[in-house]
This record gives sequence, C-alpha cells and structure tokens, in this order.
Amino acid sequence: MTLVIEKAARIGFCLGVKRAIDTLERVAAERPGIETLGAVVHNRQVLQRLAGHGVRVAGDIDGIQGDSIVVGAHGISPQAEDRIRRRRVEIINTTCPFVRRAQKVADRLARSGFTIVVFGDAGHPEVKGILGWGGGNGLATLDAESVAAACGATRRLGILAQTTQIPDRFADFARDVIGAVLDKDSEISVVDTICHDIRQRQAAAIELAGHVSLMIVVGDRDSANTARLAELCATTTVTHLVETAADVEPAWLDGIDRVGVTGGASTAEETIDEVVARLREFGASS
Repeated sequence: MTLVIEKAARIGFCLGVKRAIDTLERVAAERPGIETLGAVVHNRQVLQRLAGHGVRVAGDIDGIQGDSIVVGAHGISPQAEDRIRRRRVEIINTTCPFVRRAQKVADRLARSGFTIVVFGDAGHPEVKGILGWGGGNGLATLDAESVAAACGATRRLGILAQTTQIPDRFADFARDVIGAVLDKDSEISVVDTICHDIRQRQAAAIELAGHVSLMIVVGDRDSANTARLAELCATTTVTHLVETAADVEPAWLDGIDRVGVTGGASTAEETIDEVVARLREFGASS
C-alpha cells in the first residue's frame, strides 16, 4: 500500500510571527545579547535557534538586564509598557498586527464605558495584554455562564476574542452571553477579533482532515493556535500533535493510506518538511 502524504494549503509562519522573528534577528545582529520579554513566539525550536544568535529571554520585567527589550508577537499591556519605560528601557515592539487590533478594540470600548469580556485563555500572555488595554478590570473566559455571574450588574459589555480562537465557538459564546444578559437592559458590543490567517489555516486543516485517514499537526504544545488545530482535526479524523519529526511513531501508520500534515502559526516550514520526510521513511518501510 502506497502512503500518500499531503500538506495543508496554509502552513509555515503566519505574518505576525514572521514579522516578529525577522525583526528580532535583525536587532540581534545589531545588538548582541538582546533580550525578549518572555517567549517571542510559542515554539521551542524557534527559540533555540534565536538563542544561538545570542538572544536572551527575560522571564519578567524585573528580570530585564539590558537597556532595551523586545516585546513578542503576543503583545503586552499598557501598564507593563509604563513599568518598562520607567526603568528607562527601550521597547522594541513586535506585537502581531492582529493582536494590536484587538488591543485597540479593547481600549476603544473601555474608554466608551464598556466592561471587556475576552473569549480566550485567561492565562495566555496575549489575553492578559488585551485585558490590560481594556482597563484591567475585564474578564477572560471560555464559559458564557461565568460572564453572567461576574458581569450581571454591568450595563455595557464589550465582547471580543483571543486572536487564535475558533470562529464558530466565539459565535456560540457571544450568542450565549447575549441570551444571558440582554434582558438586564444591557448594551452589548461584539467585535470579531480573530486573526484572518488563523481562520484560513483552520479551514485548510479541516478540509484536508476530511479526506485523509490520519492528521499530523506540527507545533509547540504550548502554542494555543496549534492546540486548536489539533482539536479541530480530531473532530474529523485520527489526529496526533507533534513538535518535531522525532515525535512521529511508525505504529501510527498501520493500515493508513493517506496522511495530512499541517502546522501552527509559529511552526517553521522546515520543521513540517522534516515531519513529512519521517512519515515517508516510515511509510516506505512498512
């Protein structure tokens, strides 16, 4: 049985990640030992490569050692920016344009008197930053019922999404929140802030998963958008999430004739190609 391997139509770095990495590599060449505030992107292989260029990671603001710091693609809150500037540290900002758009939406709504609700992972750095731009007193959750409990007395709600969320789930969340609080004389503003690239990447992965026997999703296990790709593909076919080619197990290919491969927005295309090569190697020996 010949193994057919097909890559999804949308793979490799997204615009925001590529922009952040290109900027950091250029700065690292000019300023040896440049630091980033946390991980510039969620991908261990990329971070290891950057470390080879002398890039250091500051775990938090107090850990900054130099006189300049690179803010990664996930962005930070204005409060964090103020803390950094008070230390007379230059900020080199590589926030993804789509994340920046979500920050601006949160800022605009908060200034108009809305309490911000972000459909997203409360512990994710992007979400923390967006809430900061929303005045710092909003809520991040994936549970619509928790919004009614926490914001039941709030007259004005601004609902937006972490940029890597699944569009259908955001639509369901917004509908459920509206159903729970609209009868309390509330004014609700819903703004879809999901990244266009993420939408296209998810759609391409789902399409591919529909006509293969196995999907391999390549990306860091700490990457939110990679995890959601795996979740989506798993609703259609058998799916495994791997970080590198070394994670691929030959037993996965038993009885499989078609394999689809996709990757997260912070997964380098060469890492995906290495996974494909490993799959071909196992397929040829089976």
